[in-house]
Amino acid sequence: MAGNTKRRTIRLQLPSAAARLDQAICDNCAVLSRTLLRKIIDAGGVHINGRRVRKCGTKTDAGDKVEIFIDGFPFDYYRLSASDIVLQDKYIIVINKPALVESQPTPARFKGTLYEALLLWLQDPYRRQIKPSLGMVQRLDRETSGVMIFSIHTQAHKNLTQAFSQHNAQKTYLALICGHLENSSGEFVSEVAKNRATNKMKSVAKGGKLAITHYTTIRQFEHCSLVEVVIPTGRTHQIRVHFSEAGHPLLGDVRYGYQPDILDIDVPRTMLHSSQLQCQHPVTGAMLHLQAPLASDFKSILNHLGCTDVDLSAN
Repeated sequence: MAGNTKRRTIRLQLPSAAARLDQAICDNCAVLSRTLLRKIIDAGGVHINGRRVRKCGTKTDAGDKVEIFIDGFPFDYYRLSASDIVLQDKYIIVINKPALVESQPTPARFKGTLYEALLLWLQDPYRRQIKPSLGMVQRLDRETSGVMIFSIHTQAHKNLTQAFSQHNAQKTYLALICGHLENSSGEFVSEVAKNRATNKMKSVAKGGKLAITHYTTIRQFEHCSLVEVVIPTGRTHQIRVHFSEAGHPLLGDVRYGYQPDILDIDVPRTMLHSSQLQCQHPVTGAMLHLQAPLASDFKSILNHLGCTDVDLSAN
């Protein structure tokens, strides 16, 4: 079932104790049906006194502060399949993340995130009381597809974290951007920080974090271009910010300036794909060259643009 409400947050303070959380909320919040509320609770969008609660039958006390986070996304939950796995051994797991899946839990959602799906995949059926060891060292936006690596053993966590924090992992992306860049290759360098007024990232003169984005144009079309992007740094939204500020927002990225009338077809999401990742194995030290094939919607837009002669065999 698709989410039938817009993104918002509802805050309540319960006037009295109740035997069930869902009933307590419904008695004090008329804007949510009990059916929808149960879905929100199951997804992980309800917090009592700052703690996520996912059972409708949880007892509540008078004075409890309840927050209901609603993201408006569908209530169909992603589950990992063997076809999503690029590589798995005792120490790491590498995933080809689908688009429209959250990498990590958000206030509105735990169930259906890539993180939760991985916990289920790694769970030992004979030792369910033991939570799998899972380390997240990188994050992709909800709309971004492609290769992601996780540590799944205590011996791998520290070294893999250091590889990314010290910028020893090379991350390569493919992006479809509006218009044509003045130079076929180049770089953007700036400090980026969050604009509190808009809740978006932007380049700032000082006080931000260094973001470096290298790009090379692979192919130009009438109204857009396919570019390869390498980021030595890994700042939030840095690719989206840099291209948007250069006047070339990514296709589908309405948050950072994409205008839907640029193309004569619908663009379902931000056209950004994590295509390759190179880093050392955190335990063996072997150099890993990891690749993730393009998502079908990305391929579909390329086909619509007539891109049938560009060699994307590495992707």
